[in-house]
Amino acid sequence: MNSYITNITKNIKKLLKITGPVKVMEVCGTHTVEISRTGIRGLFGEQLDLVSGPGCPVCVTPNDYIAKALWLAKSGVTICTFGDMIQVPVNKESLQSIKAKGFDIQVIYSPTESVEFAIDNPDKKVVFLGVGFETTAPSIAGTIIEAKKKELDNFSVLCTLKTIPAPLGVIASSPMLKIHGFMLPGHVSVIIGVKPYRFLADKYKIPAVIAGFEAADILKAIETVLNMIISGSTSIVNEYKRVVLKNGNRSALHFINDVFTSCPSSWRGLGVLPNSGLRISGKYSHYDAEKRFNIPDFTNIEDDPMCKCDKVIMGIIKPYECGLFKRVCTPQNPKGPCMISSEGSCAAYFKYGY
Repeated sequence: MNSYITNITKNIKKLLKITGPVKVMEVCGTHTVEISRTGIRGLFGEQLDLVSGPGCPVCVTPNDYIAKALWLAKSGVTICTFGDMIQVPVNKESLQSIKAKGFDIQVIYSPTESVEFAIDNPDKKVVFLGVGFETTAPSIAGTIIEAKKKELDNFSVLCTLKTIPAPLGVIASSPMLKIHGFMLPGHVSVIIGVKPYRFLADKYKIPAVIAGFEAADILKAIETVLNMIISGSTSIVNEYKRVVLKNGNRSALHFINDVFTSCPSSWRGLGVLPNSGLRISGKYSHYDAEKRFNIPDFTNIEDDPMCKCDKVIMGIIKPYECGLFKRVCTPQNPKGPCMISSEGSCAAYFKYGY
């Protein structure tokens, strides 16, 4: 442990003696993984409760979206998706399980690959699963723009992009959670900047810090939150200034605003939140799979009642408090998205301990 980390760790312990027990939510799945990997969660005992929030896009995607993707695949559509999505189970099926039965599921590593696949296979109807937060929205927007330029008629996107600020309001106002501070996601903040989080300080009087992803970044964010709690100040502090600008990435925001429009969105564990999602705007509606295909309504799809991913995402319980964790649910036999995704809390706790 280098001297900077040693000193900041000592200072956090001193600050915790003043504040008493503090609960801080790290919103980003990458933060969750790094906190677990580096053992930060165990440095401060019960005085500092670091809880994971809804920062894993696969984890917050509800089952009815997966059911729509399964229906499209079974209808003869080629599904292009990132790898984490193919394992998410719905009614004992997943994209992976039907791929094994011969349905056309293509695992890709960037949205542009889905356009390339559509170009190379003009006889196939290709649907890309547009899952993610503001971080991935610009690249998906760029993909749709490229498809329009090329006048692709066999390509569309099943869009369930979500925006991070909205669920933070639900969490901040929850008397059950009693969050004292937020560690805000660096990746999302690169895109949207600082201003969209202001309501946390102004309305809910909860301090929040935009943090980078090294152990030193995370510890600095914790120290900053504790100092604000002690001083009684509430503000949004950007401790990731080497990457995050006050107004975000204007070019990326231009792409998002050109292709998408705000809409209500359904979140696992949170339900439908107004203005928390992005749908494809009318200008690009030809590439909206929801409009192109007569997809049935799957609102009656329910989660496995034994799986507690919905509560883990909200920070209501820790992964090990789910009865399936490690006993039945493992990375080799995942029962829910929090164990499937590389950014999921359950996967991080399983791999690195708690």
